[in-house]
Amino acid sequence: MKTRILLLCLGIAALTFGGLIAYAADEPYHLITEIKIGGPGNWDYLHVDAEARRLYVAHGASVNVIDIDKNTVVGEITETPGVHGFIAVPSLGRGFTTNGQENKASVVDLKTLKTLSKVDTGGNPDALLFEPKKQEIYTFNGRGANATVFSATTGAVVATIPLGGKPETGVADPSVSRVYVNNEDTSEVKVIDVNTHTVVATWPLAPGMTPTGMAFDAKNHLLFVGCSNSMMVVMDSTNGKIVSTVPAGAGIDASAFDPGTGLAYVSAGQGAAVTIAKADASGKWSAIQTVQTSRGARTMALDPKTHNIYLSAVEYPQAPAAPAGAAPAGRGRGASVPDSFKVMVFGTGPAK
Repeated sequence: MKTRILLLCLGIAALTFGGLIAYAADEPYHLITEIKIGGPGNWDYLHVDAEARRLYVAHGASVNVIDIDKNTVVGEITETPGVHGFIAVPSLGRGFTTNGQENKASVVDLKTLKTLSKVDTGGNPDALLFEPKKQEIYTFNGRGANATVFSATTGAVVATIPLGGKPETGVADPSVSRVYVNNEDTSEVKVIDVNTHTVVATWPLAPGMTPTGMAFDAKNHLLFVGCSNSMMVVMDSTNGKIVSTVPAGAGIDASAFDPGTGLAYVSAGQGAAVTIAKADASGKWSAIQTVQTSRGARTMALDPKTHNIYLSAVEYPQAPAAPAGAAPAGRGRGASVPDSFKVMVFGTGPAK
C-alpha cells in the first residue's frame, strides 16, 4: 500500500513538474533590461559566444564586447572601419570581423581583443560564418556579389565564389558539407559545396522577397529566412522546398533559431517587433507571439543558454505634433538622440 501511495505521489509530482516546465517554456517574451553603450548611432550584426558568455556588437567603427551574465561592457575591438559582423571561434581562440570600408576581414585574439592580421576580401564584406568541417571563414561580400573563403587557422584565401547577386546572411551544415546563403536582390538561396567551393544549387524563395536574415535548425534540416516583404520563409534544406510562410513585421533584418525551445525568431526594425514562431504537430509554422521592441531595432542575436534575445537600438526624439491639415511626415528614421546607443535584452525571466 505504501509503495502504491509513493508511486502515486511521484507520478503527481512528475506531472506537476512537467507542467511547470511546459508553462515556463511558454511564458511570453518581454523586456528584461537594457545595456547602455552610447557612442555613434550606426550598427549592424550581433553575435553571442555562449561558451564565454560574451555578446559582440558591431557598432560604428568598432565591436563592443559585453558580459551577458553581468550585462556590462567589458571591452572593445578596434581597427575595424565600417565593421558589419563578428564571429567567435572559441576552439581556435580567435574571432573574425568584416570591415566594409576597407574590404578586409580582421583576425582577432579573443583573450586580448587585439587584431592579429587582416585578410583581403571582395567588395564590402558583410555577414560571415565559420564552416567547422574545413575550418574556414566565409565572408559574404555585398558589392563583390561573391563569397571570400579563407583558412581560419592560417588566414590564407582559398577561394572566391561568384554568387550572381548581393549576398546577405549564410549558415553552414557540416553534416552534408554545405553552406547556404540568401541573395537579397534575386530572392534566392544559393547552396555551396564546401569541398569544391562551388554553387551546386539555386532555390527560389517565392513568395518571400528580398531576403535578409537566415537561421538553421540542424536537427530538422530547416532554414528560416527573414524576407523584406514582411514574411518568414521556412525552407527544407535538403531540397529547397518551402515548408511554411509566417507573416511578420515590416523591415525584417535578422533571423534566429533556438534548438532548446524549437522557436524561430525574425526581427523587424520598421515594425519595431520580433515575431516568434513555432511548429505544430503537423510541422506547420505559425506566429505564437509578437514582441514589441523599438523603432529601428532590426539586428538580433540569441543566447541558447538563457534563450534571451539581444537587439541593438537607439532612442529618437519625440516628433512634434503636426499642424492640422499638414501632410504626413516622411518615412525616414531621422536623427537619433546623441549617445543613446544600447542593447535591449528580451526573455521570459524577471525584469532587472
